[in-house]
Amino acid sequence: MNKIKILSTLGLTMKAGLLISGEDMVLDAIRKSRARLVFLANDTGPTTIKRISDKTTFYQVPLISSLSSDELSRAIGKANRKVIAVIDTQLALLLQRTANE
Repeated sequence: MNKIKILSTLGLTMKAGLLISGEDMVLDAIRKSRARLVFLANDTGPTTIKRISDKTTFYQVPLISSLSSDELSRAIGKANRKVIAVIDTQLALLLQRTANE
């Protein structure tokens, strides 16, 4: 996985307005089938991990949980973010391919 490429792509995605951050907003996007890819920080609490992973499994949204909340927060320029969702299909596919490398 190329973390630098993923983090820089997340920053561009945020600037383009194609990213949702925050647990409640992400859960709403998953339920409304807007979320194409979800990033969950690996240092998130067990309750949030279960809630997000259950929703992504049920709605068949890919989940990546290999980045820390500090890395996610710095990438998108917002403090203390544990969960973010990409709402663009092409960017989600690019990020998935990069994460699987």
